[in-house]
Amino acid sequence: MTNQSLRWTLPEVIALYQQPLMDLLWQAQQVHRQHQTANEVQLSSLLSIKTGGCPEDCSYCPQSSRYDTGIEKERVLELERVIEAARAARAGGATRFCMGAAWRSPTEAQLDEVIAMVQEVKALGLETCVTLGMLKNGQAERLKQAGLDYYNHNLDTSEDYYSEIITTRSYQDRLDTLDRVQAAGLSTCSGGIVGLGESREQRAALIAQLANRSPYPHSVPINQLVRVPGTPLADNAPWMSSSSCAPLPWLVLLCLKLLSGSQPAAPQ
Repeated sequence: MTNQSLRWTLPEVIALYQQPLMDLLWQAQQVHRQHQTANEVQLSSLLSIKTGGCPEDCSYCPQSSRYDTGIEKERVLELERVIEAARAARAGGATRFCMGAAWRSPTEAQLDEVIAMVQEVKALGLETCVTLGMLKNGQAERLKQAGLDYYNHNLDTSEDYYSEIITTRSYQDRLDTLDRVQAAGLSTCSGGIVGLGESREQRAALIAQLANRSPYPHSVPINQLVRVPGTPLADNAPWMSSSSCAPLPWLVLLCLKLLSGSQPAAPQ
């Protein structure tokens, strides 16, 4: 099933998830090679343009102002420092430059600063990506007009587990921003995290959620939880245990199988 007019059910995704790794590897490669250039890797570089002081309570994040993690609130980076970092990324082989800010949602003045950065990075010949939190009406359009290519907005986990990880926003808030981004004509970068304490079924539910978006996310980052002292998840059990069956390879391959079709960039 690769036609986006058809929806993936959770049982269908779980059935794929339960396949032997090598079988899923073979199927994922077949789908991937139908729509992508084989053996091609897209390189990105990520820069934090505003670190610390975020008012959200994401249980995994050391940048939340609610936790004592040793990270201090910083001002937005000066434009020249961002340009220097982008030049270094280009020299290192990156083709996309991503800028992240620890905000719940940017103000219009903050968005003005980001737009200036996007325009300067685009002038260097790089693709641009930002992750700024939730967007208000009209902000995605402003970013599109500035030349932004990608907007990152991860769903993190399944809808039914989301409130166990974050309480200062809802899952629907995340979906609403993704809708605004896609309506503005921007490409989306959206994935999740493994190791939050979620079940195998909840990992599959995250992939089903992504696979049923139209259009698909153009990039799907699958991240491993970094257990940072001071955050509520600092003492979580290691994610790659016998009970979790090493979920990362399966999730990446599920992304390749379900999300590779009819889009210009492969899941990461």
